[in-house]
Amino acid sequence: MAEFAKEESGLGVQRTSPTIAAVYVRGLTGAKVNVFVDGVRYSTSAARGGINTFFDLVEPTSLDSVEVLRGPSGAQYGSDALGGSVQFLTVAPIRADQGTAFRGSFGQTFDSADLSFGTHASLSMGTDRFGIVTNLAGRRANSLRPGKGIDSHAAVTRFLGLSSRVLEEERVTDTAFTQYSGLTKFNWVPRQGSSVIASYARSQQDGGKRRDQTLGGDGNLIADLQNLMGDFLYLRYDHLGLPVVNSLTAIYSFNAQREERVNQGGNGNLLAAINHEYEKTMVQGLQLFGTKQWQSNRLLIGGEYYHERLDSPSFGVDPATQVSAPRRPRVPDQALFKSSGLYAQEVLDLFSRRFRVIGNVRYSGASYRQQAAYSPIVNGQPLWPDDSVRVSSVSYRAGAVWTPVSPLSFGVNFSRGFRAPSMTDLGTLGLTGVGFEVSAPEVAGLDTTVGTTAGADAVSTGRPVEQIRPETSQSYDLSARVRTRRFETVFTAFINDIFGEIVRQSLILPPGAVGSSIGGEPITAQNANGVVYVAASSNPVLARINFGDSRFKGFEHDLEWRIDSRWTVRTLYTFLRARDKETGQPPNIEGSLPASDGYALLRYAPNSSRWWIQPFVHFAERLDRISSLALEDRRTGATRTRGSIGNFFRNGARARGLISPGRDGIPGTADDMLSPTGETLLQVQDRVLGVGVNSSPLFTALPGYVTLNLRGGWRVSERHEVMATLDNIGDRNYRGVSWGVDAPGRSFSLHYRARF
Repeated sequence: MAEFAKEESGLGVQRTSPTIAAVYVRGLTGAKVNVFVDGVRYSTSAARGGINTFFDLVEPTSLDSVEVLRGPSGAQYGSDALGGSVQFLTVAPIRADQGTAFRGSFGQTFDSADLSFGTHASLSMGTDRFGIVTNLAGRRANSLRPGKGIDSHAAVTRFLGLSSRVLEEERVTDTAFTQYSGLTKFNWVPRQGSSVIASYARSQQDGGKRRDQTLGGDGNLIADLQNLMGDFLYLRYDHLGLPVVNSLTAIYSFNAQREERVNQGGNGNLLAAINHEYEKTMVQGLQLFGTKQWQSNRLLIGGEYYHERLDSPSFGVDPATQVSAPRRPRVPDQALFKSSGLYAQEVLDLFSRRFRVIGNVRYSGASYRQQAAYSPIVNGQPLWPDDSVRVSSVSYRAGAVWTPVSPLSFGVNFSRGFRAPSMTDLGTLGLTGVGFEVSAPEVAGLDTTVGTTAGADAVSTGRPVEQIRPETSQSYDLSARVRTRRFETVFTAFINDIFGEIVRQSLILPPGAVGSSIGGEPITAQNANGVVYVAASSNPVLARINFGDSRFKGFEHDLEWRIDSRWTVRTLYTFLRARDKETGQPPNIEGSLPASDGYALLRYAPNSSRWWIQPFVHFAERLDRISSLALEDRRTGATRTRGSIGNFFRNGARARGLISPGRDGIPGTADDMLSPTGETLLQVQDRVLGVGVNSSPLFTALPGYVTLNLRGGWRVSERHEVMATLDNIGDRNYRGVSWGVDAPGRSFSLHYRARF
C-alpha cells in the first residue's frame, strides 16, 4: 500500500520489511503521520514511532482514492500530525435510479522481483435506496531478489566483511509472506436527506519476518511477525437540511490491530531466550460534526473521542529447558490511552472567488495510564511501575489563496501542530527496531543521564532522564501554481519547526554498572563514557526524551505538460533538509530523514489507440547527513562493535556452518576459523573494524542512485485491460534510509483487470 507515495512530490516510502511499510510526508513518518480510512482514524497511539506495522494491511484494491494533507494543517483530520495526514477512501457501492444495477471487477497480478502473484474480485449491487459492495483479495510474495542479487546490509557483510552470496543465492530469505483481505460496505437511504453507511474490513498477513533482525542485519535466528490482523468497522449517519446546520454527521468506529512478534536475540545465539510479544490494540471512536454554508462562507464544527486499550501479555521460553517465564512487553499490558478533540474550520471566498481565506482551530487532549497491578510479579517485583500522563493544547492554521489572473495563483499557510506523547512514546520498554529502550519511571533513582548521541560515542549531557512532554510545531509554506489547459506546475517551499522533539538518545550510567539490572535485563557491558549494553541488543541502551528543537525545510516541485494529444511530460522533485537547532546535526527522529529525490516521466498515447507507453527515471541524491540513531540502526548505518562481531562469529555464523575448529580441532576455542577466509575471530575483527578500532558503522552514507523504468498499458476492450512494467532495468542495488531490505532488482510485473 505504501507504494502509492511513489511519483508524488513531498512523499516517500519507508520500507522496514516486505510486510511492513509506511510513508514519509515532508520528511516525517510513523507516529508523526496520521492515517484515516473514510474519515475515521486508522493509526493508533500504540503504533511504533518510525514505522506503521498495519499500514500495508489496507487493501489497495478496496480503495477509490488516496488523499494526503502535507503539514499539520487539517483541524478535522490531523492537526496533531506534525508531518501530515493520509486519507484512504474506500470504494462505494453502485447506485441505480431505477431497478437494480450490478457492477464487478476481477484482477490478477504477477511480479518477478519476488515471484509474487495475487488476485482480487469485487461485486456491487445497488438500487435507488440501497447499495452494497464486497471486495476480496489475496496475494503471495515469495523470496525477494534485490538489485545485483546482493543484500548490502547482510549480517555476514556487517560482521564478517563477506558478501551475502556466502549463505544465499540471488534471492534472500525471510522475505516471503501471504496476505488476504476483505471489505464489505453498504449504503442505505431510509428517507430523503439522510443516509446510513456501514463498513467492515478485515486483513491478515501470515508468515512475515523481520529480515533486518535475521540474516539481513543482526544475524539472529528468529524474528517472526505472526498473525498480523486488522479489523476495522464503522457506522456513519448523515443528515442533510437541518434548521441550524446544512449537514450533520455521526460516526462510531471499532478498530482492532493484532500482532505477535517472536524473537531470539544474541546475534544468533541458539541458547538465547525465545521471546513472544503478543499485542492487540482495541480502539473505539465517536465523531460528531456539522457544516453550515452561506453565500461565500463555509463553517465546519465538530468533535471526536477515541478510547484505546492494549492487550500485551509477553513471555520468554528457554530453548534448553523449554521453561517459559513472563517478561516485560514492549508496552505494558492493559495500558490505556484516551484522546479527544474539538475543532472548527472556516472557509471564506472573497472578490469573486479570487481570494480565499482558510482558518481552523483545534483543542486536543490526551491521557495515558499504565498500572503495575496488571503486571506479573517476578522476584517479588512487578515488571513495570505505575505511570500516568495527561496533556492538552491548542493547534491552528491560517491560510490564503490568491488568484490575481486565472492561470496563476499563490498560497500561503501558517499552522501550529501538537502531538501528545503516544502510548508507544510513554510505555515502550525493551527490545525495539533500533535497540533496547527504557522509560523514565524505570530509571528513577539510578543517577542516569542523557547522552549527546544515540551511539556508542555518546557522552553525558548532564541532563537527567525525565518524563517526556508533548511535541509542538510551527509550520510555514508558500506555493505558486500555474494552470492552463495543457500545462500545470506547482512550486511549494516549507519550513517546519518542531519544539521539544521526542528522540532516542543513549543512556549514561555511573561507572561500575555492569552486572546491575536495567529494564529487567542485566547490563553486560559499559564503555568508558558510561554507555551501557544488554544482551538483547548490540546497540546502546536508549531512552526517549524531549531533546531540543529541530527545523525541517524543503521545497516540492510538480510539472505536467501535455505537449499535444499524444505526448505528455511530467517532472517532480522533493528537496529535504533537517537539523537540530542547537547542534546543527541531523535530529535523532525515528525513521530518519529520507534523501531528496525526483522523477522524470514521458508518456506516449497515440490518437484513437488503446495502448500507451511511459519510460521514466527515478533519481535520489546521496544521503550523507545521517543521524547518530540511524548510524546505529541495522537498517541504515549498521554499526558493529568488537563484541557484536564476536557474538555473531560464535553464534549466528557458527549455527549457519561458517565457523570450523582451528588447529586444535576443538570448537569454541580461540583458534576457531572463519571457513571462507581461514581467519580467527581477532583477525576478522581487525579486518572489519581496523586494528585498535572498537566500533564503526558499515555505512556512513547512503549512495545516490538513478533507475530507468518502463511501463505500458493496453485496453484490450472496454472491459479488459493489461498493464506491464519493467522496473530498475539497470538492476541497481540501493536502499532508502531505515529500509530493512534493499530495493527490488530488475523486475517485470503484469496486471490484468476485467470489469463487468
